Amino acid sequence: MAEAEPALSGAEGPALRVQLLRPGARLPQRATPGASGLDLFACIEAPGGVEVERDPVRVPTGIAIEVPPGYDAQVRPRSGLSAQGIGVTFGTIDSDYRGEVLVTMYLFGSQESHTVRHGDRIAQLVIARLADLPVVKRWPCRRRSGARAATAPRGPEPFAGNDSAECRAEALQLRS
Repeated sequence: MAEAEPALSGAEGPALRVQLLRPGARLPQRATPGASGLDLFACIEAPGGVEVERDPVRVPTGIAIEVPPGYDAQVRPRSGLSAQGIGVTFGTIDSDYRGEVLVTMYLFGSQESHTVRHGDRIAQLVIARLADLPVVKRWPCRRRSGARAATAPRGPEPFAGNDSAECRAEALQLRS
């Protein structure tokens, strides 16, 4: 199992490191320079491929990845497959996951079956920076009587629509 060159790299910055786990596995790659996602390819050892039907099935890619801390990798559907009724579930790959990347696929619409063969482009891998935000407790939101989402109080400040004396007192009580 030889380690491949990084698929994403900067001269001195973070890099997506990719491990090829089996013969025939391919590095993720961008189809065009402007593509936001890297294509993921099926790595299937069975000669007939993998049959995708209505129940979800996990399709192997033959790769493991190392996402740098502060980033995550998202597995996303390919629009061309979606237009054919072939779905891919969204998935997040955390920076500490080191197992094989598997793509969960299923069918929707009128298509009864689809065969995924070795080397097929099956999903996209999108890398994104994470925002390290603190989690704070939110106090209950009160709407005016009969208010709907479209008419609920709104404003530029956090919870600006709940700026009644009653809400401020309740918020102070929750903080203590």
